[in-house]
Amino acid sequence: MPTSRRTFAVAAVAALVLPLSACGSGGDGGSSTDASGKVEGDITFQTWNLRANFKDYFEGLIADFEKKYPDTHVKWVDQPGEGYADKISADAAGGTLPDVVNVSPDLVAPLAKAGLALDLDKAAGQYEKEYLEGAWASHRIPGMDGTYAFPWYLNTGPLFYNKSLFEKAGLDPEQPPRTYDEVFDAALKIADKTDGEVATLANVPTIEDFGRYGVPLMNKEGTAFAFNDAKGVQLLARYKELYDAKALDPQALTATPESSGKKFLTGAVAMNPGSALDLANFKKQAPNLYENIGITDQITSTGHVNMYVMGLMVNAQSQRKPAAVAFAHYVTDAAHQMSFAKQVAIFPSTAGSLDDPYFTKEDGTDETRVRVAAAKSLKTAVNYTPVLFSEQMKTELRNEVAKALQGKQSPKEALDNAVKACDRLLQQQG
Repeated sequence: MPTSRRTFAVAAVAALVLPLSACGSGGDGGSSTDASGKVEGDITFQTWNLRANFKDYFEGLIADFEKKYPDTHVKWVDQPGEGYADKISADAAGGTLPDVVNVSPDLVAPLAKAGLALDLDKAAGQYEKEYLEGAWASHRIPGMDGTYAFPWYLNTGPLFYNKSLFEKAGLDPEQPPRTYDEVFDAALKIADKTDGEVATLANVPTIEDFGRYGVPLMNKEGTAFAFNDAKGVQLLARYKELYDAKALDPQALTATPESSGKKFLTGAVAMNPGSALDLANFKKQAPNLYENIGITDQITSTGHVNMYVMGLMVNAQSQRKPAAVAFAHYVTDAAHQMSFAKQVAIFPSTAGSLDDPYFTKEDGTDETRVRVAAAKSLKTAVNYTPVLFSEQMKTELRNEVAKALQGKQSPKEALDNAVKACDRLLQQQG
């Protein structure tokens, strides 16, 4: 669920152009950051495509909150995945935004800019220490002070590799590459040993790859992109080297997660990201691969893997801010995140939760094998995708990367053009 919801979120946010210039922070004083006072009153809590599978969980959660705070009443509304960004946009423009809203960082950015997302650093800063540092920071907006949502659940994925392909190329199957330079070197060796029959990677570099390589993605003000610096050019030049040697799959320019997965399944690709669901698939469809499967962290040259994060935003214009903040914190506290994580394959964003035996001890099953590997990497993970990086910007970057790999322009020209296009789209957002 988390991966598919995030994928849809990113697609939907391209349409999220909030007509909020007239909204600002409102003239009724409702946008004050003061959330002190008695926890009471009626509030509305909006989730994103969760009722079908987790109705009992959320109804129980709300009942327990209302029992703890007898003067409150929480109305739960759940919106379908399709059109979620448009629904938030319409509610924001119409002044009907719920008190507590399930968001991803890219969805909260325009709301924060419009003065509709409560700054939790000011209103609820006492809770910051309860969350992982990277998770709390994930809902900060470049160019703005503050944090604009409680971090809720996290997700990440390990990297699978085919031990037998590494061994055949003379590489140690028990010591997989961990940095980009190591994976590039291994990829060239595998391509050389197999005369280009086996690629190591199946996908072109994305904005997350540039982040994990250590490339600065934006300036500190959040007003311009910066991934065309020397380090960014170096990364793309290495990918071009792989592409020419067939160490990067020749069909990477048009690859989808499904097509990459099939290549890995058939032994045409040596490494591929995945989840516990993939392990079950390997066991059924490719038993030889399953017997030779290796699990390692995402490739990173920064020491920090990429995380995907969902959050709960408090409406800055809520008339019941004490209750809204209290409820958003209640849903995302350590105990409730842990109980939710045991119902679905997600990870808590609360400090210390990933040390629970549920996330540290294997029991021999594929599910725990992947869960333990992912949880370990999440403790210091970072959300590399800039909150201002839209779907249109991803397309621009992908198109320019493709031209560089095909030799139609240099890596420097490609990234300069991508940054120019993304900066233009950024100005249109603002």
